[in-house]
Amino acid sequence: MAEAILKNKNTVEYNAGETAADVVGRISQGLLRNTLAVMINGEVAATSTVLPAEGCELTALTFEDEEGKKVYRHTAAHVMAQAVKRLYPSAKLTIGPAIDNGFYYDFDVETPFTPEACEAIEAEMKKIIKEALPIERFELSREDAVKFMEEREEPYKVELINELPEGEAISFYKQGDFTDLCRGPHLAKTSDIKAVKITNVTGAYWRGDASNKMLQRVYGTAFPKQSELEAYLTMVEEAKKRDHRKIGKDLGLFMITEEGPGFPFFLPKGMVLKNTLIDYWREVHKKYGYVEVSSPMILNRRLWERSGHWAHYKANMYTTVIDEEDFAIKPMNCPGGMLIYGAEPHSYRELPMRVGELGLVHRHELSGALHGLFRVRCFTQDDAHIFMTRDQMKDEIKNVVKLFDEVYNLFGLEYQIELSTMPEDHMGELADWQFAEETLKAAITDMGKDFILNEGDGAFYGPKLDFHLKDCIGRTWQCGTVQLDFQLPERFELEYTGEDGVKHRPVMIHRVVFGSIERFIGVITEHFAGAFPTWLSPVQAVVLPISEKQDEYAAKVYGILKDMGIRAELDNRNEKIGYRIREAQLSKIPYMIVVGDKEVAEGTVSVRSRKGGDLGAKNAELFAAELKEEITARAK
Repeated sequence: MAEAILKNKNTVEYNAGETAADVVGRISQGLLRNTLAVMINGEVAATSTVLPAEGCELTALTFEDEEGKKVYRHTAAHVMAQAVKRLYPSAKLTIGPAIDNGFYYDFDVETPFTPEACEAIEAEMKKIIKEALPIERFELSREDAVKFMEEREEPYKVELINELPEGEAISFYKQGDFTDLCRGPHLAKTSDIKAVKITNVTGAYWRGDASNKMLQRVYGTAFPKQSELEAYLTMVEEAKKRDHRKIGKDLGLFMITEEGPGFPFFLPKGMVLKNTLIDYWREVHKKYGYVEVSSPMILNRRLWERSGHWAHYKANMYTTVIDEEDFAIKPMNCPGGMLIYGAEPHSYRELPMRVGELGLVHRHELSGALHGLFRVRCFTQDDAHIFMTRDQMKDEIKNVVKLFDEVYNLFGLEYQIELSTMPEDHMGELADWQFAEETLKAAITDMGKDFILNEGDGAFYGPKLDFHLKDCIGRTWQCGTVQLDFQLPERFELEYTGEDGVKHRPVMIHRVVFGSIERFIGVITEHFAGAFPTWLSPVQAVVLPISEKQDEYAAKVYGILKDMGIRAELDNRNEKIGYRIREAQLSKIPYMIVVGDKEVAEGTVSVRSRKGGDLGAKNAELFAAELKEEITARAK
């Protein structure tokens, strides 16, 4: 008998020769029905895998687990490849991985796939799923594997086999009349896939190299239920309507030009939005005890070598030469923050010291990765560095999370926390890393919050908490982060004088709440679909006289709003009122104030709200006061 240690630390005994499915089934038949694959001693495996005779750690993976999703969707990619080979026998297979929200497979075909061809492929996939074909794994020697694929005229597979390391098992998966080279694992049979959809087809060069042949990349997605698939497709359509690049252009917020790929230009209305966010950032940070600093944009190579960035991050840095010395444009604010702290002596009485910085940073991103405001080459990082004693670490982490809660709640954004631990490429002692990781866990657990463990994905100088925000249509965005750092204070020899009169090394937290101002603008633009809350809207109200006869009164109303500090516009263009109202609606302005002869005679305004519709006639001063109160309260 051996023991399987489960995720909840309970144990289950099993006999030699029993499979993972046997053990999961004894735990719960319901769990077994939902199990797509398993994790055995940290390795993903099929449910049919025989468990080790000496015992193991065993975790059942469902569609709720990322690794479970990958197995499910990678199997769907094989079903797609089988469908293509049935319909286009001369098609050559390349690779077909699972990706975020789906999968793709690249094919070498003579004629590009049309929408009609994709419909036929999808229909054939559904036939293969209904056939409930068993999915069987087998291995071949390198020589036999090459011969096997050469006989099937699959040159790309032969190329992949020849690149595998010597001694590595070369595995294949067979389902009915189709066999593919693959590491696996896969589902037990094709009918375990319940709902599939081909979503797109594009061109893609083999290995991403433009000197290679152009292939056809067919994208798809798969879900355990048809209802989940339909909900996802609805979300995708909704996301297209919310694309911040289109909304940003339509609302005149920002632009990106050929002259500056990845370097956004903010237009007047975009600057209002950006500055309003920054004003709020400053207000909330003052409330939580932060001071603000600013560090230079360019600093010399010696600083970046000392911080470790020259060795660990140089590929992403822009460099220059000044007076025959290497300099770098800062990719982050941290080293400058170290110099500011180290410029004068500090006492334990000053700690914790919370220092914020809105620093413009530059990072080299590959052109293919650039995407609106989500992935740019320069951005304003809403950074902060907190210097503290070890005893203060847990309370400071909690204080940061409380600030995050306040900010994200204002925008109606929920979040999931991810804890990333020590990577292979790291600085510092194991004991410090373990202490930092345990402190992060304890702080968020004390606050009653859950977290997902992301092993080995911490920064090179310390573990971190990442905050993945969920928007109103269910998408997630990684924005806030909290990073513990023992390394930079050591490298920069930072000190404080303790209560005992002796010099000590402070611990540091790096943290951002927005992530970057630019990216957060992209996130909330899509979250609100451009219909920002009134306090955040670049234009909060527009005054619309029905005809030129009301221009004088409209100007008076406009003046009342401006005097109250409300961002208002007066639209008295020589256009019909219906046209101007429609333009205000397309501009997503929160309030339209219409004035005609009746309003002039009665000294009122007719108010139309973006959210509430027609609010009727109101006294101009009273309405302005109500609007000002809504803005001051930052009402949602």
